[in-house]
Amino acid sequence: MSKFTAIRFQALQWFIIASSLCMVSCHNQVVTRDELNDPHWLHQSVKDLDQVIIYDVFSPPVAARIYAYSSLASYEAIRFADTSYPSLATQMHDFPPIPHPISGETYSFMLAGLQAFYQTARQLIFSTDSLKQFFAPRFLWFQKHLDPDVYNRSMVFGNQIAATILQRATRDNYRESRGYPEFSGSREEGKWRPTPPEYMNGVEPYWYTIHPFTLDSSSQFRPEPPIPYDMRDTTSAYYRQVMEVYLTSLHLTREQKNIANFWDCNPYTMIHQGHLMFANKKITPGGHWMGIAGIVAKQAHADMVRTAETYAITAAAVHDGFISCWDAKYHTLMVRPVTVINDHVDATWHEYLQTPPFPEYPSAHSTISAAAAVVLGQLYGDSYSFVDSTEYPYIGQVRSFHSFKQAAQEAAISRLYGGIHYRKSCMIGSEEGQQIGEWIVGRIHLK
Repeated sequence: MSKFTAIRFQALQWFIIASSLCMVSCHNQVVTRDELNDPHWLHQSVKDLDQVIIYDVFSPPVAARIYAYSSLASYEAIRFADTSYPSLATQMHDFPPIPHPISGETYSFMLAGLQAFYQTARQLIFSTDSLKQFFAPRFLWFQKHLDPDVYNRSMVFGNQIAATILQRATRDNYRESRGYPEFSGSREEGKWRPTPPEYMNGVEPYWYTIHPFTLDSSSQFRPEPPIPYDMRDTTSAYYRQVMEVYLTSLHLTREQKNIANFWDCNPYTMIHQGHLMFANKKITPGGHWMGIAGIVAKQAHADMVRTAETYAITAAAVHDGFISCWDAKYHTLMVRPVTVINDHVDATWHEYLQTPPFPEYPSAHSTISAAAAVVLGQLYGDSYSFVDSTEYPYIGQVRSFHSFKQAAQEAAISRLYGGIHYRKSCMIGSEEGQQIGEWIVGRIHLK
């Protein structure tokens, strides 16, 4: 982690704390119901979690798991503000019965949701003190403006929800997978091996053993095999797809570079400049789609329950998308373009984006983007226009889309432009994600 990144993260923490404390000290004692139930509390909580996930350098699959459990916990508490919203957890695999509020008692379900989110997230991250600094002023504000009994009762209910959701997290095989052996690649021709510049071992080679929220198994939507490796025959389909990556990279337009950069979402890119080496840390792919979920919920003026539902179902789609995609990746162990091109085409070539450290087939960006697009389309309509500003704090760029599907398709093709995926991997990943999204909306009853 670079010194600049650490300073920037610390400054952001203190800015949020100072702003929140000002709100606590300056706000009139009498607040409205709208202020107590403002979805802004949820949006800011997800953004705070973004910063902690970036700071802790969680891999994309692990980050997706954190978002999924935390957002589900928040929703399961907040949904009691509108009894027409069903429990999502009880429609998913292996979750215990969800606690209910005490009949006839008054609660702040927003506060309960924030506490459930916080208590769940803090068990899944490293930088618990940072998360506490973000949330402490928030809880202080509610404490200042709620009746003490309502405040305490709501906090207790949030704790109960979090404890229930976390029961499942202790049984999803994550803890066991921490002890599995590392994967350093294969010596077999055409199979994945570590890529430059860091030549890291494969990330989360056993992620397919993590229990999905909605899928019946990690292999439920395992795609067709990739194009067989063949660099000897210059007319083979495999050779042609390698050359497409190579030639595309040599003639990238400004727009293609913008698209590649916008969807890069590599949480830990290593930059080498002479004798200097530093990390450029950014939001994860799942974090990007959580950002889109927040953007569209705000644009639609979604209330707190719909906003919580939006985050929860988007996170679940991304979570299961990574599990499914990782099953295929470590089943096929397809080699990355940079390895093949350096070995057989151009030893000096390097991709436009830095290749992430795991097998190539299929594209994870394509898979999770398509899955998220389907569930968001179910909530807000297939033809929903929005401006995606998720990446603006990191690269100063925004992009406009007329549908979630268009955004997902652009995310998929960005991997070809970046030189890190073959076209078929992008297409197949999108098909896999589409199937996952359709499975979720067919299985899970939403409001």
